[in-house]
Amino acid sequence: MTPAINLAKKFNIAYQVHEYVHDANAESYGEEAAQKLGLDKARVFKTLVVANDNKQLAVAVVPVAGQLDLKKMAKALGCKKVAMADKKLVEKSSGYVLGGVSPLGQKKLLPTVLDSSANDFPTIYVSAGRRGLEIELAANDLLTLTRGSLGEIGR
Repeated sequence: MTPAINLAKKFNIAYQVHEYVHDANAESYGEEAAQKLGLDKARVFKTLVVANDNKQLAVAVVPVAGQLDLKKMAKALGCKKVAMADKKLVEKSSGYVLGGVSPLGQKKLLPTVLDSSANDFPTIYVSAGRRGLEIELAANDLLTLTRGSLGEIGR
């Protein structure tokens, strides 16, 4: 079990785990998950970590079908500017390896913003904490577990 799955289990959140064989040569982990699980790319979300002007980290959760809009993310966080966080810092802060970073069960609870398109689906898929493993849950449950907020942060 990963910390992400353990967190959902601990809070009795309804979830389902989906596993697939990860291809080390895959260019996009999220798109690979959507393809191998036969899912709409708009329903599979990637977890990105950003840093603001003061080097404080935050988590953005956006569909793999699109991209994170850094300006909209900064606005959602109430700061002037954000940039993608350093990869080593992401791994150290989250406790996960890139491609397997889950918004759930990170070492440190960071401000989290989930793209509002998540409300278009009864459940969404996010990394369950390692490459080749996804957790399916309701967007509201993800927000509860991360103490996150909804925002229009994708494009």
